[in-house]
Amino acid sequence: MKNIQVIDGATNCAYSIYETSDDVFALIFPGDGQDVEFIDDLIGRLGEAKVAQILSPIWPRRIEKRNLVGLHGTLFFELDFKKKFYPNKKESDLDDGALQKGL
Repeated sequence: MKNIQVIDGATNCAYSIYETSDDVFALIFPGDGQDVEFIDDLIGRLGEAKVAQILSPIWPRRIEKRNLVGLHGTLFFELDFKKKFYPNKKESDLDDGALQKGL
Protein backbone atom coordinates (compact mmCIF):
# COMPACT_ATOMS: atom_id res chain seq x y z
CA MET A 1 0.00 0.00 0.00
CA LYS A 2 1.07 3.57 -0.74
CA ASN A 3 0.09 6.91 0.77
CA ILE A 4 -0.73 9.97 -1.35
CA GLN A 5 -1.03 13.52 -0.09
CA VAL A 6 -3.65 15.60 -1.87
CA ILE A 7 -3.08 19.35 -2.05
CA ASP A 8 -5.66 21.56 -3.72
CA GLY A 9 -5.99 25.24 -4.41
CA ALA A 10 -8.60 25.91 -1.74
CA THR A 11 -7.69 28.37 0.99
CA ASN A 12 -8.86 25.82 3.57
CA CYS A 13 -7.02 22.87 2.03
CA ALA A 14 -6.34 20.20 4.66
CA TYR A 15 -3.38 18.46 2.92
CA SER A 16 -5.11 15.14 3.50
CA ILE A 17 -3.40 11.80 2.99
CA TYR A 18 -5.05 8.75 1.47
CA GLU A 19 -4.04 5.13 1.19
CA THR A 20 -4.11 3.31 -2.15
CA SER A 21 -2.86 0.11 -3.68
CA ASP A 22 0.51 -0.15 -5.39
CA ASP A 23 -1.29 -0.71 -8.70
CA VAL A 24 -3.36 2.47 -8.44
CA PHE A 25 -0.31 4.40 -7.26
CA ALA A 26 1.53 3.26 -10.41
CA LEU A 27 -1.34 4.56 -12.56
CA ILE A 28 -1.23 7.96 -10.89
CA PHE A 29 2.57 8.21 -10.79
CA PRO A 30 3.77 6.21 -13.84
CA GLY A 31 7.22 7.75 -14.36
CA ASP A 32 10.44 6.23 -13.06
CA GLY A 33 10.77 7.62 -9.54
CA GLN A 34 7.80 9.92 -10.06
CA ASP A 35 6.14 11.05 -6.83
CA VAL A 36 4.38 14.25 -7.96
CA GLU A 37 1.37 14.52 -10.28
CA PHE A 38 -1.11 17.18 -11.30
CA ILE A 39 -4.76 16.28 -11.74
CA ASP A 40 -4.98 17.91 -15.18
CA ASP A 41 -2.06 15.83 -16.42
CA LEU A 42 -3.58 12.70 -14.93
CA ILE A 43 -6.91 13.38 -16.65
CA GLY A 44 -5.09 14.16 -19.89
CA ARG A 45 -3.31 10.82 -19.71
CA LEU A 46 -6.14 8.57 -18.50
CA GLY A 47 -9.37 10.47 -19.21
CA GLU A 48 -11.95 11.75 -16.74
CA ALA A 49 -13.85 8.48 -16.45
CA LYS A 50 -10.76 6.41 -15.60
CA VAL A 51 -9.50 9.01 -13.12
CA ALA A 52 -12.88 9.05 -11.38
CA GLN A 53 -12.83 5.25 -11.30
CA ILE A 54 -9.39 5.05 -9.67
CA LEU A 55 -9.81 7.99 -7.26
CA SER A 56 -13.33 7.19 -6.00
CA PRO A 57 -12.20 4.27 -3.83
CA ILE A 58 -9.37 6.36 -2.38
CA TRP A 59 -11.47 9.12 -0.79
CA PRO A 60 -12.92 6.95 2.02
CA ARG A 61 -9.38 5.78 2.92
CA ARG A 62 -8.14 8.97 4.54
CA ILE A 63 -5.31 8.42 7.01
CA GLU A 64 -4.84 10.49 10.13
CA LYS A 65 -1.39 12.08 9.98
CA ARG A 66 -0.50 10.79 13.43
CA ASN A 67 -0.98 7.23 12.07
CA LEU A 68 0.99 7.79 8.89
CA VAL A 69 3.82 5.43 8.03
CA GLY A 70 5.45 6.87 4.92
CA LEU A 71 4.35 9.36 2.32
CA HIS A 72 4.89 8.20 -1.25
CA GLY A 73 3.36 10.81 -3.56
CA THR A 74 1.68 14.19 -3.89
CA LEU A 75 -1.32 14.86 -6.13
CA PHE A 76 -2.00 18.55 -6.84
CA PHE A 77 -5.44 19.91 -7.73
CA GLU A 78 -5.88 23.45 -9.17
CA LEU A 79 -2.22 24.32 -8.63
CA ASP A 80 -0.78 24.15 -12.13
CA PHE A 81 1.51 27.11 -11.41
CA LYS A 82 3.56 24.70 -9.27
CA LYS A 83 4.49 22.63 -12.34
CA LYS A 84 7.52 24.86 -12.90
CA PHE A 85 8.92 23.64 -9.57
CA TYR A 86 8.53 19.97 -10.54
CA PRO A 87 9.83 19.64 -14.12
CA ASN A 88 10.53 15.93 -13.59
CA LYS A 89 7.48 15.37 -11.39
CA LYS A 90 9.70 14.35 -8.51
CA GLU A 91 9.90 15.80 -5.03
CA SER A 92 13.67 15.78 -5.50
CA ASP A 93 13.27 18.52 -8.12
CA LEU A 94 13.18 20.90 -5.15
CA ASP A 95 16.57 19.71 -3.87
CA ASP A 96 18.29 22.26 -6.11
CA GLY A 97 17.66 25.66 -4.53
CA ALA A 98 18.55 27.36 -7.83
CA LEU A 99 15.23 26.19 -9.26
CA GLN A 100 13.21 28.15 -6.71
CA LYS A 101 15.46 31.21 -6.91
CA GLY A 102 15.35 31.28 -10.71
CA LEU A 103 11.57 31.23 -10.87
